Amino acid sequence: MRALITGGGGFIGSHLADHLLAVGDEVILLDNLSTGRLENVSHLRARDDVEFVVGSILNVDLMDDVVSRADRVFHLAAAVGVNLIVERPLESLRTNIAGSEIVLEKAHKYSRPILVTSTSEIYGKNTSDRLGEEDDRILGSPLKSRWSYSEAKAIEEILAYTYWREKGLPTFIVRLFNTVGARQTGTYGMVIPRFVQQAIRGEPLTVYGDGNQTRCFCSVLDVVPAMVRVMEEEQAQGRVFNIGGTEEVSISELAQRVIDLVGSESKIRFVPYDEAYEEGFEDMARRVPDITRISNLIGFAPSRTLDDIILDVAAAI
Repeated sequence: MRALITGGGGFIGSHLADHLLAVGDEVILLDNLSTGRLENVSHLRARDDVEFVVGSILNVDLMDDVVSRADRVFHLAAAVGVNLIVERPLESLRTNIAGSEIVLEKAHKYSRPILVTSTSEIYGKNTSDRLGEEDDRILGSPLKSRWSYSEAKAIEEILAYTYWREKGLPTFIVRLFNTVGARQTGTYGMVIPRFVQQAIRGEPLTVYGDGNQTRCFCSVLDVVPAMVRVMEEEQAQGRVFNIGGTEEVSISELAQRVIDLVGSESKIRFVPYDEAYEEGFEDMARRVPDITRISNLIGFAPSRTLDDIILDVAAAI
């Protein structure tokens, strides 16, 4: 079986490629290298069962070609990271909405099952205990670029669901909660790689806001197999599944844990949101996933702890 991975040069896409190749699939990796990196897949470039295509999901003819030659599609390509969304919101909207529509239309044209990777950003400022897939979205003003990513991914989900409901296209949607691991960088606002890099260099760990906001993190080594398993379940078609960890930690606690595990003498420095991003930036006080649905579907349970994840990232730097 041949799989197309859009965003195949990215952090998660490259790990997905490793997993699929290990089980005997061939892969086509498509990436425009805006956030993906060639070094993520350098170990795969010489393989006969890997094709790497540099290009954009906005290129209609290119997408027609690569989708037609695949048996299934994993759609990971997106403008990601808080920094990128705030700094280049128009580019992000075009990629995440128009690009996804093109990918879905080509999947429909060639009747290729497609898994769409969405995000916990969908829930916005909803701080409910254990966010479930049917919970409400609570967002700020549409004029705040912070929320453009959530809006775009919501439209992507609607498109995927509608292609399944109206056109019969096998679509699968997963919402990822802070996936972390080797090959991820802190360049676009990913907090654990940024903290680890700062700790290793002996620099202050920059915590945005008061540090009391809490998150859950999940290893890419747990996330990728779960994504593949979801796509193999017929009953998962047209449905959404949270994938994430369940160990809740405040960002200030996370910073201290990184310092301790890395053995660093770094200090923690608190940076106001207005200084880190833009005036009026809004963050979420809490984001914890309910993973009951995916646990019932495939028995998903994260195997790697937060300490494991931090050490995995440190070992790769």
